[in-house]
Amino acid sequence: MRKIEYLANPDIQFFDLKWLRLYYILFYIVLYLIKMNICVFCSSSNNVAAEYKEMAKAFGRQIAESGHVLVYGGATGGLMDAVAEGAAEKNGETIGIIPETIIRSNRLSKLPTQQIITSDMNERKKEMKKIADLFVVLPGGFGTLDEMFDVVAAGTVGEHKKPLICLNYKGFYNSLIELIDEMRAGFFIPKDEIYKPIFVNSPEECLARIKESHV
Repeated sequence: MRKIEYLANPDIQFFDLKWLRLYYILFYIVLYLIKMNICVFCSSSNNVAAEYKEMAKAFGRQIAESGHVLVYGGATGGLMDAVAEGAAEKNGETIGIIPETIIRSNRLSKLPTQQIITSDMNERKKEMKKIADLFVVLPGGFGTLDEMFDVVAAGTVGEHKKPLICLNYKGFYNSLIELIDEMRAGFFIPKDEIYKPIFVNSPEECLARIKESHV
């Protein structure tokens, strides 16, 4: 009988609904705060080994499962397609940023849930830097290195403080790490540099770093 009286009491019912609404509001605020735009730089070559594509696809799934948004180059082929396919498998949100030059070559991917078209490659990099909260570099070629060092150079002069994590999968970037060490040793890079790329050796370590950066 007390239970029926409790539910019938309009004051108590209003109080309960009020707190329920507050709970949902707080839930979505927390969800918004933990959600990040993770920009992934990687190869779009179809000729890379299958194991790299499999790694990228698994990484895309993990980004979506973590509730984050995948931001990437938006073109077809290679690791780009793989990482977007992985995110799509988990119904993740993806933003493809692609220049008109690549669209004209019929390489516009249909995988992104949102597409941003830029006039050229430089505008693409600007847009990526603007909307990303964090950058991840997977194995890639000249385009990937260009995007990576554009972010690093901008961070070095204080334009941003967004972390850049470079996944040295199977030692892919060992030579690059050695080159950067030589630059530091020769004082071409200041030893007290204010912005450093973070190198990790596995997707698991990369994901752990992403979590740390968002605490």
